[in-house]
Formats: sequence, C-alpha cells, structure tokens
Amino acid sequence: MMSKIQIKRALISVYYKDNLGPIVDLLAAQGVEFVSTGGTQEFIEKRGFKVIPVEDLTGYPSIFGGRVKTLHPAIFGGILFRRDLPSDLAQAQEFKIAPIDLVIVDLYPFEETVAAGGSEEDIIEKIDIGGISLIRAAAKNFQDVLIVSSRQQYAALLDLLQKNNGSTELSDRRQFAALAFDTSSHYDTAIFNYFNQGGELLRFKQSAQAGRTLRYGENPHQKGFFFGDLDALFDQLNGKELSYNNLVDVDAAVALLQEFSQTAFVIIKHTNACGVATATDVKGAYAKALQADPVSAFGGVLATNRTVDLASAEEINKLFFEILIAPDFAPDALDLLRSKKNRILLRQKKALHNNLQSKTLLNGTIVQESDYKTDAREDLKVVTRIAPTATEVDALLFASAICKHTKSNTIVLAVDGQLLASGVGQTSRVDALRQAIEKAGQFGFNLQGAAMASDAFFPFPDCVEIAHQHGIRTVIQPGGSVKDQDSIRFCDEHGMSMVFTGTRHFKH
Repeated sequence: MMSKIQIKRALISVYYKDNLGPIVDLLAAQGVEFVSTGGTQEFIEKRGFKVIPVEDLTGYPSIFGGRVKTLHPAIFGGILFRRDLPSDLAQAQEFKIAPIDLVIVDLYPFEETVAAGGSEEDIIEKIDIGGISLIRAAAKNFQDVLIVSSRQQYAALLDLLQKNNGSTELSDRRQFAALAFDTSSHYDTAIFNYFNQGGELLRFKQSAQAGRTLRYGENPHQKGFFFGDLDALFDQLNGKELSYNNLVDVDAAVALLQEFSQTAFVIIKHTNACGVATATDVKGAYAKALQADPVSAFGGVLATNRTVDLASAEEINKLFFEILIAPDFAPDALDLLRSKKNRILLRQKKALHNNLQSKTLLNGTIVQESDYKTDAREDLKVVTRIAPTATEVDALLFASAICKHTKSNTIVLAVDGQLLASGVGQTSRVDALRQAIEKAGQFGFNLQGAAMASDAFFPFPDCVEIAHQHGIRTVIQPGGSVKDQDSIRFCDEHGMSMVFTGTRHFKH
C-alpha cells in the first residue's frame, strides 16, 4: 500500500457536467490520461483533450440502451486490483489491465425524477447500475484509487489536485471513500423507499446527507446535530444560528400554523401554544394571540401565515422573542425587526409535510404516521339534547385544532378565533382543566360561553362538572369512554352541548 499516489489515469463518466471543466483542464495539465464514454467523452474532447473511449478497453459498445457500458474487467480490474499484491499485479499484466487512479462518477437523478412526478418507466431508468458499481469499487480500493462520487465534491477535488500537484495521500482517499459510501447508501435508501411506498416490507430506512452541528443539544452539556435541508424550507433573514430547542419549537409552530387557512398567528413556548388567534390582519391576530399569555410569550417562537407588514412589525417589535416565522416580510418591517441582531427571522418557503414521525427509544426506533387528521364539521356527532350553535362549532373546531398540537393530557379553552388558555402535559385531565381555568383568570378572560376541547375522552364527568361551574357551555372530545353517558347526562341536565369527533389526538 502506497500512501502517496500520483494520478496517471482517470475514468470520468458523469451525468452532471457543472464545474467539471476546471478539473479536466488541471488534470490534463498534470499529464493525466482520460478514459470516458458518451456525453462526458464529448465534453472532454471539446476542451481539446484526447480521450480513450471505454469501448476501446472493453471491446464492447454501449449496449441495451446505455444500460451496459463500463461493466467489464478491463474497467473494474483497473480500479480494483491491489497495487501492492504480487498476484494482482501479475494478473493485471497477464490480462493487459492498466491501473485507474482516479474515478469521477455521479449517479442518475433518481430522487429528482421521483420528486418531479416522473413515470415509473422514467424512474426505473434512473436507477444507476454502472455508476453505483464504479463508486463502490473505487471506494473499496481506496488504498490505491481516489473516488469522487458527487459534483458537490468537485471543489474539494480541485483544491486537492492543486495543492498536491496531482497526487493523493491515503488519508485523502479514505475520506473520499467515506463520502462515496455515503452517496451509495443514500441512493439505495431512496430506491428502497420508492419500491416500499406501501410499507409492504416492515423496514425503517432514512438517509439525510445534509447535516449541521448545533451549538449544543437540549442542554449545554449535550452535543446536538440536525440532519436535513433547512435551506429548502426557510430563508434565514436575520439572527444567530438556530439551536436544538429553537428547531423543536419552530417545528411545533409551523405544524400548528398549518391548521389555519385564514390569517393566523401562533406563539410557542417549549412546543406548546401559549397564544393562537385568527383575525383579518396580522396585527390583529398577533394582539389577540398575545392576550392569552403575555408572560409565557417572552422569549417565545412566533409564526404567522401572512406577510408581516410595518404595522404588525411595530407591535411585535415591542416583545422580546427568539424567532419570527412568516411567508414574507415587507421591506420596512424587515428593517425594523432586524434592529435586534440576535433575533431570528425566518421566511418560510414551503409547507411542512412529513408523512412519518420517528423517535429512538430503548434499543430501537418507533415510527408512526403523522397526525394529519384535523377535526371538521362532518366529523362532529352531537351527543347532547342541545346542539352547539354555528358560532360555537367554529370555536370547538378552533380549540380542537390547537388541542391536537398540545402535549397530553391537555384541555384547551377558546372562543372562535382566540385561544383563552390551555392546560398542558398534565398527568390528570382534571389537573389540565384546572390549570387552564387558572391561567384564563390570571389574564382576565371570562369563560362564560367558552368552548372546551380535550385531546382524549373523559373517563368521568368531573371535567364537564368543573367546566359548567366556570360558565363553559360547549365541549368537544373524541368520546369512547365506557362512562361517556355520565358526561352526556350531566351536560343534558345543565344545558351544555357536547360533540364527539371519534378521533383521539394524544401528543407525547
């Protein structure tokens, strides 16, 4: 095994030619011989450099519509034979196999074709065979070969070639090999998940190539990382780097906000909503949301689904907050909000849609479908003699949407378009209700005529009894308790309305 190897022959066969030119020019200037095929061969030749066609080495043309081009011992032998093993050297000489020191290959755009809604025929044709084989072969023999498996690595390759005058060190080759296996495993994961869309095979495979190191995890003594492409979801317009806890709260804010089509504003603290409201404009929605708990809003994560204008920015700017998310910001509003350099401003570019949720626990991972079920009018079953009015139904559905995104056990109290208070993360549903009532009183809300939502059924009538004592007149809950009739009977006897949705919304 040689630590330092001078590149003398390079196999280049890529789908994307972006930024390949400077690498080809430098390799040629360093006296490297090129082996290539198809469009890449034409690309190199148009730059004025001689190329050995792959078919001259294999004795076969590209066949089966390009499915078979490089799959031949003349190519794979040149990559895989071990330069420090006498028997391999003897066989290479016997079969006239010349060494290949550098392989630059990328893969057909499988994920891009799936994302673009390509036909199955197009998608299948984008499953790379030769490319993935070349990548694995060159990465396996990293002791002797440098593998470049993605155009994202071109800048690093160019820097390496310039710095070392066309030679590579073992440490370089090993690092590029690791990137190559990252490329191949990610590619195969995408293909598997395409074929297993229906979940017929009970397997869990995920791969994220984009990652970043966070300042720390949930607490300063914990390391933290994020794997995913935040830039595809947000433009960060101001502020410090997002932290682990920031990301958790941003996810909660965005998910809750997506429940509303009308102008809405949400305020999140430790993943729970401490303010939610709808209105005709952002300024009005923010004012109503803040009323629910202006104390907890301090240092919170804010989000709206409409452009933030100057009038709303002037009000929001009065509050100390960590993050504000919006689809856009008016220029003058952005200038004002940028007055605090650490304040994070995110412009959301697209909706959040994760079909699956996963969590590591014990010695494995649990996975579930995301809860995209939002209670609607057609889901409501009136179980009391009195039916809720149209206005009360609006309030019930509003409260239920918030309830779905709040830690269990939870009770949410609301009127149409405004959260009044919530009890969150309690071990007892009664405690959650009492917490919500106490908070509503703390911030001056009169609960007469308010709506109450519960994320799960009432095992006893105690919650509706307490609600009645504080003027709450209408209730939404999943139903399903063996003692549902006790709660229904109390509501009937005290002039309250109650609807069942048939859907529980636990959140742990």
